[in-house]
Amino acid sequence: MWTLKELDAEIDAVRERINRHRRMLDEYFVQRTEEIDLATVCACAQEPLLFVGPPGTAKSDLVVKFVESLGLGEGDYFEYMLTKFTEPSEILGPIDIELLKQGRFVRRTRGKLPEAKVAFLDEIFKSNSAILNTLLTLVNERKFYQDGEALPVALRMLFAATNDIPEQTELDALADRFVLKIETRPVQRDHFAELIDAGVTNEYHRATQQRPWARGEASLDDFLKLKRFMDLSLGEGGSDRERWFPREPFAEFRRVVRTLEAEDKVFISDRKLVKLYKVIRTRAFLFHGGAVRTEDLLLLGYAGNRRGELGVVRDKVRALLGT
Repeated sequence: MWTLKELDAEIDAVRERINRHRRMLDEYFVQRTEEIDLATVCACAQEPLLFVGPPGTAKSDLVVKFVESLGLGEGDYFEYMLTKFTEPSEILGPIDIELLKQGRFVRRTRGKLPEAKVAFLDEIFKSNSAILNTLLTLVNERKFYQDGEALPVALRMLFAATNDIPEQTELDALADRFVLKIETRPVQRDHFAELIDAGVTNEYHRATQQRPWARGEASLDDFLKLKRFMDLSLGEGGSDRERWFPREPFAEFRRVVRTLEAEDKVFISDRKLVKLYKVIRTRAFLFHGGAVRTEDLLLLGYAGNRRGELGVVRDKVRALLGT
């Protein structure tokens, strides 16, 4: 694993490659800069991201192009659309029958979620309780149980999508694992011609089996290096807040969170608060290479939980920050 000294020598080049990656990806979509930027930050922080919106709003297309541009190896990516009929074996791998005869409960995980480094789970809240419980452990602890033993999984980036966030309380725990959620909305009303042109170009690329977005601006290793650098530099040389989160933005951070909780009844758990801090730090370093600024706090606009909260929280945070 890379040391801080090794990363120091190349971290600026890593940042530049990742930023070129997000700007390049933006060329292939119409009005999806917000989603692409957020996906990039979450990928760097290795925090899961949930896209919420109606069908046909580029959720899966954005993830697929993002992943294809990373140059992943075979088995590094897992994608699946979940339904209430989806069985654990479809996600986690089938039971090894020979080992089962010996009294062992072991899944053959090759090509399945436990061995993937990047994953996309579509309609995640439509899955049944057996899969939901497994996902809770896998997403939060990055562990997977084989024959009663907790084993680490390879997962580093997780994207998920849903048309809606159900109100059932049993889904709250999984929804809370997605620290950030973004609402994807149709853009055709304001960008009719651009959307047609982009769609036609996309069809041409599909017909000719071209993937110009997969030109390798950044690799998976670049994202892993930036995450490793952030982990090693957190608190390095003294208080992390003193170095990377100045007093004024930190006070704004506290004010916005408390306002959302008091006025809009947005629940922010202790775990989620710490993760928000780290994601904001990651955005600041990725976007401008330094300490947190007020503009980085805009990430709090994606901290809503319920579908009805998402737009309200986004607008409220922008108003509170004066942007």
